[in-house]
Amino acid sequence: MGDTVKIALDAMGGDNAPHIVLAGANIARRRHPDARFLLVGDEAELKPGVARHRGLADFVEIRHAPGRVEDDAKPSQVVRSGRDTSMWQALEAVKDGDAAGVVSAGNTGALMAMAMLQLRRVPGLDRPAIGTFLPTLRGETVMLDLGANLACDARNLVEFAVMGTVFARTILGVPNPTVGLLNVGSEETKGNEALREAARILRETDMGGEFVGFVEGDDIPAGSVDVVVADGFAGNVALKTAEGTAKLLNAFIREAFRNSFMARIGYVFAKRSLDKLRARTDPRRYNGAMLLGLNGVCVKSHGGTDAIGFATAVGVAVDMVKRGGNRMIAEQIARISPAAGGTAQEAAS
Repeated sequence: MGDTVKIALDAMGGDNAPHIVLAGANIARRRHPDARFLLVGDEAELKPGVARHRGLADFVEIRHAPGRVEDDAKPSQVVRSGRDTSMWQALEAVKDGDAAGVVSAGNTGALMAMAMLQLRRVPGLDRPAIGTFLPTLRGETVMLDLGANLACDARNLVEFAVMGTVFARTILGVPNPTVGLLNVGSEETKGNEALREAARILRETDMGGEFVGFVEGDDIPAGSVDVVVADGFAGNVALKTAEGTAKLLNAFIREAFRNSFMARIGYVFAKRSLDKLRARTDPRRYNGAMLLGLNGVCVKSHGGTDAIGFATAVGVAVDMVKRGGNRMIAEQIARISPAAGGTAQEAAS
């Protein structure tokens, strides 16, 4: 038991909680036999739910929390009056050292606000960021920020690059990630002042990866770099555009094969290849956005995912804990803080 990793699960967060959380935990405990789970939520619902999943009881502990964060709740309101919620109590378990990380499929804004308040930022870091990984032609690419910071200066972008390289090494297993700044062109003169200054700093800084310069939107699906860095506005727009395009293409493919009798016959012969395509682009394989830059592992699962997707998000948390992702981020931030615009002590102040 000394090598086990305990992850707190916000059992009441998400569209189909707690059923999906429990089913996802049952999948995750098979994928990660050294993981244990602290289920935080309404004990009256969780106990019979755990009993329905054979073998799960040996891997979980239940902590009662009577409240839950509603999907439409305002973060400011939840922070003031949500101390009895499963989300708050799960984060508190990480803060108190009862768990090494937390996974929640609940309200994103509330999770960000609560996590910032309880876990705090890594010393020397100006702003945390939301990062995830996406399928590309070359494999997978990390992208951040995805909406936590709509306006960023050069220092923020440099810190995102540092955290992105750690995420790529920890989750994707890339030993020396390549990094690009998302811009409107690849030329050095393109972009606003913050982008150009960030590029200058990254060229002169050893931040744990290889900075290749500016990249454009079409470089993301091409997998031109292992880490794409953007401000939260551009990153969120790019992510939602990619998700919408994937849904559009799937709809077009379905429509094409339903168009005629011969098309339906063709589907029979193409089914194996289409199944591979479906598996390659399955959003459940990429579920689990990381709140990078906090003093504790915090992973946001998509609220509408199923058990397989939630298990993937749990896997992201387990990997970050086992491979020391947060420790590496803290070390890198402390080392590059002077280059990014101030000492670690000044940044913490």
